[in-house]
Amino acid sequence: MTTLPNRFLTPEDLVEMFELPSVETVYQWRRKRTGPRGFRVGRHLRFDPDDVRAWVDSQLKGAAA
Repeated sequence: MTTLPNRFLTPEDLVEMFELPSVETVYQWRRKRTGPRGFRVGRHLRFDPDDVRAWVDSQLKGAAA
């Protein structure tokens, strides 16, 4: 994965980065607690780039097992 931006990420950012079909995938991850940890700013969902990186690393470790 390329270097992540130095700002909180939006669901749309994750869709673009991971080439997901839609933002609904990101929201499904959140409901199922399978995606990167996110948080709300008012009614907007945001992701810390460090949390996204940690989630990707955990997915890679799980795939290698």
